[in-house]
Order: sequence, then C-alpha cells, then structure tokens
Amino acid sequence: MLTIILILLPLALSLITLSLKKEKEIRYFVLTGALIEFGLAVAAFVQYKTSCHCQLLFRADWLASMGVSLKFGMDGISMLLVMLTTFLLPVIIMASFSHSYERPSAFYSLILLMEMALVGVFTAFDGLMFYIFWEMALIPAYFICAVWGGNDRIRITLKFFIYTFTGSLFMLGALIYLYSRTPMPHSFDFQWLYLVALTPTEQLWIFLAFFLAFAVKIPIFPFHTWQPDTYAEAPAAGSMLLAGIMLKMGIYGMIRWMIPICHQALQQWGTFAMILAVTGIVYASLIAIRQKDMKRLVAYSSIAHVGLIAAGVFALTIHSMQGAMIQMISHGINIVGLFLVIDLIEQRTKTRNIADLGGIALKAPRLAVFFMVILLGSIALPLTNGFVGEFLLLLGIFEHSVVFSAIGGLTIIFSAVYMLWMYQRTMLGTTNQLTGQIADLTWTEMATLIPLVIMIFWIGLFPGLFLDVALPDVLQILNFAK
Repeated sequence: MLTIILILLPLALSLITLSLKKEKEIRYFVLTGALIEFGLAVAAFVQYKTSCHCQLLFRADWLASMGVSLKFGMDGISMLLVMLTTFLLPVIIMASFSHSYERPSAFYSLILLMEMALVGVFTAFDGLMFYIFWEMALIPAYFICAVWGGNDRIRITLKFFIYTFTGSLFMLGALIYLYSRTPMPHSFDFQWLYLVALTPTEQLWIFLAFFLAFAVKIPIFPFHTWQPDTYAEAPAAGSMLLAGIMLKMGIYGMIRWMIPICHQALQQWGTFAMILAVTGIVYASLIAIRQKDMKRLVAYSSIAHVGLIAAGVFALTIHSMQGAMIQMISHGINIVGLFLVIDLIEQRTKTRNIADLGGIALKAPRLAVFFMVILLGSIALPLTNGFVGEFLLLLGIFEHSVVFSAIGGLTIIFSAVYMLWMYQRTMLGTTNQLTGQIADLTWTEMATLIPLVIMIFWIGLFPGLFLDVALPDVLQILNFAK
C-alpha cells in the first residue's frame, strides 16, 4: 500500500498547491508535503529491510482485457531510486526559497507532479505504466525549463523535448512489439515481457530501440547535445531535477529492461555501447576543462560521470552493477550539491563566469567549505560517496576489459583537474569588485546543504546499507545475462 501512496501523495499535493495564492504559504506547504513523502519512503525502506527484501507490491485491474494493470512495487533497485528522489526533493524545494518565481503555485505544483512521475517510473511493474510515467516526467520538466528558464529557454527546451520524446517513441514501439509476442491473452506485465522468446535479430532491434531511448535520457555520447544547454538555461531547480534524478531514469531503464530482455544482443553489441560510453567520458571531460561557465562545466562533468555508470551496466559484472547502483545515488547527491552552490554564487555575484570570480573563501568561508566537501565527493576522494561507486565501477569494468577500465579511470583524473581548477579560480586568490562584499551562507542555506554533506560521508563510510539492499535484485537481473 505504501507504494501507491508514494505515487498518489505528490499528485494530490500538486493539485492542492494550484489553489494556494501566497508564495510563503505555497513554499512551506510544498516543503512539508515533500518531507512527508520522504518519511513514507523511509518507512517503506524499513519495511522492505525487515521483511527480508520482500517486494512491496500493489496491483489493481485496469484495461484487463488488454493485459494492462496498475501494478507497482519496490524491489531493492527501485527502493534506492525512490529514496534518492524523495530525499532530494525537499533539498531542491528549499533551494528554491531564495528565488521569487512568477506564478509560484504553478512552479511548485510542477515540481510535485514531476516527483509523482519519477516515483511512478521507478515503481512501475507494468510496461505500459512505465511508459506513461516516463512521458509524464517529461511534461513538468519541459514547462519548468521553458517558463522559468534563461533567455534562450524556448529554443533549447524545445530541442530537449524533441530529443527525449523521439527516443521515447522508439521505446514505445519496442514495448508494443514485446506485448504482441506474449502468450494470449497478451500482457504488459514485466514478468511476461521478460519471458518473451526473441530471435537474435528481434533482440537486436529491441536492443537498439531501448538503447536509443535510454542513451538520450542519460545522456550517452553522441546523444548528449541537448544536455549542456538545457542545464545551463534551466532554473536552478530544473537543473537539479534533470541532473540529480531524471537522468537516472535512463540508467534504471537499461538495468530493468535491456539486460533481462536483450541479454544476447547486449553480449554481442555491448562492446559497441561501452565504446560510446567511454568515448563520452574522455570527450566530455576535455570539453569541461575548457568551460568558462561554472554551470556548463558541471553539466559536462555529469556526462563524463554517467558515461562511467553506463559502461558499468554494459560490463555485466556484479561489482560494476553494484557500483552503478550506488553511483546513481552518489551522483544525484553530488550534482545537486554542485548546482546548488553555483546558484548561491550566482545569486550573490550575478555571474557564473569563472574568470570574473575569485577570493570567495576570504569573505564566505562556510560557502567555501561546503563547496570543497561536495567537490571532493564528486572527484571520488576516499571516504566520500563518489569513491565507493567509482571504485566498484572500475573494478567491475576491469573484470570485463582492462582497456575500458583504464579509459574509464580517466574520469577521476580529469574530474580532479577541472573541478579543482574551478575551485581555485573561484574560491581562492584575491577578491575583486564582484566578490569583495560577498555574503556567507545563511542558516537556511546551510540547512539545505547539510543533508547533502551528511549523505556524502554516510555513503562513503557505510556503503553496505545501500549495497545490500540492491544486491539480491542485481544478482537476479544478472542471471538473465548468463
């Protein structure tokens, strides 16, 4: 029952938010609702752990004659991503309090609607429901970026919409074909779709359809061109939602769909997919080094990091899959923290241009400390969350291919180069006209950043809690690839 409540509660809160008028009232109502949602997710996590990893399932008939049901549940893989979503939403909402948005009821309502869709994607155990929530997540993301984004928001957001919607149509075609191949009466149920017997040629086409949809969403090189511009032009909350949570839909889809259904095609063509993933690591890292805008630099760094996660999925080893699971969580936390710090700097200085900044640590030491901690997690310093995920990913990829592991390891080297360079140019040195009077973090801003810092060290020091949750289901997924 908790599963369906986690989906319906944000929807109900979103509708109620539209009726509220005062911005302060809207903010605290939405934040309270998001915290309640997180509390329910924690309760589901505890119930899942105490019930020996028994799936929390909800099922109701819907279009039964067509084999469509409202089937939702949480296994270990879903549980981690639901926890990530519900944990980051209150942080993103609190980060938005420092901005005054036109039509705040619509803005915060769309955030809650997006949370509902994201939870639906991660908990749907029916193929058609998965697709419906997948597309529903795109709608609020589009309007958040198109209405409250930067000056060039319309053109860039339209490009983002066309890329992701087109990729989704290929996935829909694959789902319909799989549905047609299930025994009579046909069904969209995951278990039925997993059992469809496909010829090697059919698997190849299904693999290509899924890969295109998921590669665009992640994004993987060369399907990434929509991402840096969209992240740069989106409002701060939009960038955090897209990078912190929404791109995980693509990696989740690869794990949930491509491995069980296209395992033979994945073994045959997985090397080609890994080539694209590791190429994106090097390409995005080199582009990031040359960036002058802090937000665009972090956007390109995200492409590099998720490229490593995708390579880990394609490696099909236990270590790489476990690394992918925990790195999805770590990347979400770190990227939201980085975008939040950049937004705080931009609010104070009215610029994201690295060359225009400097000496911020002299005037805002608390901001500098939080920035450094989040940055160290991003570059995988031992005892931080990024180290656990990237170590397991590189170990698992090494078990598959020494060459790909060596190239993937460049992620850590390159990220240290451009991240520390950005920190040096913005935080250290002498102040200038823009940074000479910069204010340090307020207590509200610190309250927004502290949960992220806690999770950076918690995952870095005690990763077993998160790895153990996903392990049984990771092993079950990998059994399909044998």
